[in-house]
Amino acid sequence: MGQGGEPRRPQPRDGELGAAVARAQEGDETAFAVAYRIVQPGLLGYLRGLVGDDAEDVASDAWLEIARDLGRFRGDGAGFRGWTATIARHRALDHLRRQRVRPRAARLDQDALELPGRHSTYEQALESLSTARALELVRGLPRDQAEAVLLRVVVGLDGPAAARVLGKRPGAVRTAAYRGLRRLARRLGAQGAADERADGVTDGDPPTPGESG
Repeated sequence: MGQGGEPRRPQPRDGELGAAVARAQEGDETAFAVAYRIVQPGLLGYLRGLVGDDAEDVASDAWLEIARDLGRFRGDGAGFRGWTATIARHRALDHLRRQRVRPRAARLDQDALELPGRHSTYEQALESLSTARALELVRGLPRDQAEAVLLRVVVGLDGPAAARVLGKRPGAVRTAAYRGLRRLARRLGAQGAADERADGVTDGDPPTPGESG
């Protein structure tokens, strides 16, 4: 468990990613392709949560900047995930400003995440956000919670790294992720119970005593 009750989500390929980035900084194009393949799925899922169908175009712009500025990056594989997410977010916000729309709460395609089955607890929601219903529920979260969940679950950042991407205090991002994931867990649990009784699913979110937002 991380601070504030937030479980950490280790990324088993971060060692491979860090090594690939180091080689890419020395001019190894194959290593850059390896880094791209590791990072792109999560980055694209995050951007889909911000700009919807324009995610691939925004991701392309982000990777051009990533490739251009790669020599200035300092850090390991986990740091590279955060650095690329920051660049992608800036490009997404630029895109949204050009479109004169506000970031959408979280529009995700099913291939952005891989979640099996029904889960009803906070930790299970974190580890398994990916049925079509779960994605619908992410879209319904408040924006701060949705983006915190996207960075934590889709991109795979820990709380402090997600906070750096968002330019917020780690505690604020941890709280947003915690509340968002608890809300998802409650809804997933309620839906699972309802499915066992009937075809309909209640999409309400009754407040938990002592919790706001």
